[in-house]
Amino acid sequence: CELCGNSEGLSLYMVPESPNDSDNCAIAVCSTCLPQLNDENEVDVNHWRCLNDAMWSQVPAVQVVSWRMLKQLESETWAQDLLDMLYLDDDTLEWAKAGIDDREPTLDSNGDVLKAGDSVHLIKDLTVKGANFTAKRGTPVRNIRLTNNPLHIEGKVNGQTIVIIAAYTKK
Repeated sequence: CELCGNSEGLSLYMVPESPNDSDNCAIAVCSTCLPQLNDENEVDVNHWRCLNDAMWSQVPAVQVVSWRMLKQLESETWAQDLLDMLYLDDDTLEWAKAGIDDREPTLDSNGDVLKAGDSVHLIKDLTVKGANFTAKRGTPVRNIRLTNNPLHIEGKVNGQTIVIIAAYTKK
């Protein structure tokens, strides 16, 4: 594995947002790293301490994946320190940033990040315009969907899909 050094269960990982489809845009990763690269909910923080060595690779694709994973883990002090040390040339940095979602997150009333599929509760009575009902405080809204506007979510209340201001909800 070009990230952690494991030599078993290797597969090819095409780096997303690659500038072209050449072999330089793929790296060999192990069966431990691959699911964590594909799903941010699967990340084992301590496993990625291996980036301390991988980030110094001369292979741009390895540098890009290292930068993206460190950026995802930047709440960890060790990851922030590594990110501060990492140097990428301008083209490689541009490639690395192309894969980062820089949209503003959707936050509930407590500042918790809301994701598609979450369940929330209303924190105040909301008059639903055009539907002749009031969504009462405490009403659960399950399986929410995010909209293009980070201030709003979509969810079903009383069987009707409505747009709700995210600040009027809590996880």
